Amino acid sequence: MKPAGFALLFAFATAISAADPAGAGMDATRLARIPARMQEFVDAGKAAGIVTLVARHGKVASLDAVGYQELETKMPMRVDTIFRIASLTKPITCAGIMALVDEGRLSVLDPVEKYLPEFQGRKANGCGTGSGYDCASVTPSRPVNILDLMTHTSGLPASFPANRGTAPGSLADLVSSGTRLTLLFQPGTAWNYSNVGYAILGRIIEVAGKKPYDQFLAERIFAPLHMSDTYFFVPAEKQKRIAAVYTDDNGTLKRAASVGATVPKIPAPEGGILSTAADLFRFNQMMLNKGTLDGQRVLSAAAVELMTTSLTGDIKAGFAPGVGHGLGYEVVREAKGTYRYNSIGSYVKGGAYRTYEFVDPARDMVGLILLQRTNGGGDVADEINIFAAMAAAAIER
Repeated sequence: MKPAGFALLFAFATAISAADPAGAGMDATRLARIPARMQEFVDAGKAAGIVTLVARHGKVASLDAVGYQELETKMPMRVDTIFRIASLTKPITCAGIMALVDEGRLSVLDPVEKYLPEFQGRKANGCGTGSGYDCASVTPSRPVNILDLMTHTSGLPASFPANRGTAPGSLADLVSSGTRLTLLFQPGTAWNYSNVGYAILGRIIEVAGKKPYDQFLAERIFAPLHMSDTYFFVPAEKQKRIAAVYTDDNGTLKRAASVGATVPKIPAPEGGILSTAADLFRFNQMMLNKGTLDGQRVLSAAAVELMTTSLTGDIKAGFAPGVGHGLGYEVVREAKGTYRYNSIGSYVKGGAYRTYEFVDPARDMVGLILLQRTNGGGDVADEINIFAAMAAAAIER
């Protein structure tokens, strides 16, 4: 690494370790209640360990770790623990797409088949969002486009069919295996959370960006943002920092054996990134800054604006009340979505293992809560709701 890059990273590490509640306009006493409350979830057996970060005006106001990174060995949770962030990968995948839009390499209204010809000829369920199984498939009213994929309005199902043969060896192979799936409804008419759609986005990045999806993100997102602990495949020397994932089994946390049991060969655009609180803060602060961080422009302000605008109209979208869907993020669009003290216009994202991020432009604020548990509550889990509200409640001025 060049000396200048080392100096920048050293300065950032120092800033992270020296939280500045006053500089962030936040009450230190109220912020201190957050890790104490999170510890209660650990003590109650609801989580092995939790990391939280609150930032405002570009300054980290608090960064705390409670509990354990691994219960079996009592390894303490640390603020630099690496987490499987699951669907928090999705906004980063969308950022990759928007970087290509900024370059004029594609448009969000481009049909998927423009980049993946094997997508042609797809059919849609003639019953639309109805429950009938005897409906004849019909030709879609228009082709599925890239915007549909990013907003989960493509009609694609949630996941690929179970593998019944040789496992795919590349993202191209995986996406090809799902190109004949029937759409659940006409494109753009309803909302269905689709990991298939995001896998396809990753493949479009490969085609339009002319390099592997994970390499593209490493060069265009991770490197300029100095996200030095963010990977699809964590190097051997850092694997001891990965938090274990647990499942609540009738009130007892048990190791989730299916998570991390095998080493993935394919970088998953829908949920394959592992990262830290510090790195995710840098990504979301870049978004809050309209595409820049530390003098580096990663996305245009126009790209960020599109990503963080609700684009789903009156369609019921998202997993929480009062939200619509932007590109990768859910966006609080009406008053009932402010129950966590988020402002209207906040953009948020949750992951399957209870990783959660929010950006509140009205309050110039970023929040992160990271834990690793497979079941119970999803995006509206108690830990997430309580953390977000406590963070906003600590604003002093």
